[in-house]
This record gives sequence, structure tokens and C-alpha cells, in this order.
Amino acid sequence: MSDITLDHIKFEHARVGALIEQYEKQATTTEYVIERAVIPLPVGARVAGPIFKDDGTLDYYLILHANEDSGSHDEAKAYVAGRGYKLPNCREGRLLQAAFPDECAKGSMWLEDDYEGDGAYAWYQSYSYGTQTTSHKSAALRAVAVSRFIPSLI
Repeated sequence: MSDITLDHIKFEHARVGALIEQYEKQATTTEYVIERAVIPLPVGARVAGPIFKDDGTLDYYLILHANEDSGSHDEAKAYVAGRGYKLPNCREGRLLQAAFPDECAKGSMWLEDDYEGDGAYAWYQSYSYGTQTTSHKSAALRAVAVSRFIPSLI
């Protein structure tokens, strides 16, 4: 059996210290707490779900409103704006497809985003598989109204 020296103890202490530092840098389990939110819904409206920011915190809840119209992209935007709502953006369209596949299967619907490559086109969501692509803004597609509920910290 070898003698324990002060240098050996210091070496082992440094080694254990390095292991502790490495352990503390590892990803640890986290909890995500969803605060209780009371969302006032008009008749026929349904909550599609939460939309999160890039950092994983809650941004807002997406609400799908009852009733719809059809028409060109400009007509669709005017219709939902006249009701105080918006067309869903591309990200929200994917959430609507996941939350309400039967609703989305009723027919292709306009999304609020214009196509960046050509101002005469805009994005829409197909009814068949929920794919998103572009069409000429004059095409007659569904106008589905959504709103965004941001929980307050009052």
C-alpha cells in the first residue's frame, strides 16, 4: 500500500472539482409551467392552442372563429379584418391543421402571408394534406378568421 501524500490529495481534489464542474454544465431536467389563463371566447370560437417564442416561452394562444367566407386573397383579408380578426399566418396554419384536421379538410384556405418572390401570389394551405404553397391572389379560397390572445400579467 502506498503512502498518501499531500500532492496526491490535491491532485484528486482538482480531479473531483473538474468532474463537478463538468456535471454542472450538463443539461438538466427542466419544468415548464403553464399559467392558468382565462380566455374569453365568442360563440362558436375554439382555442387551437399555444404559439411559443423561439426561446420556448408562451407568446399567445391562437383562436379559430366561427363562420367563414371565400374569395380572393384581398377579399379574404378584408372579410376577416371587417370582423376584427386576421387570416392565419403560415405557422398558425400548421397549428390549425394539427388541432382541427376536420375543419381544414373543408377546403383550401388563405394564409395572411404574401409570397416573397412575387407580389401577385400569396400563401395558402391545401385541404388535402395541409401542405402550404402559393397561388395567384385572385383565386377563390376560404377565408378563415383567427385572433391571438396574449395572457396578461395583471
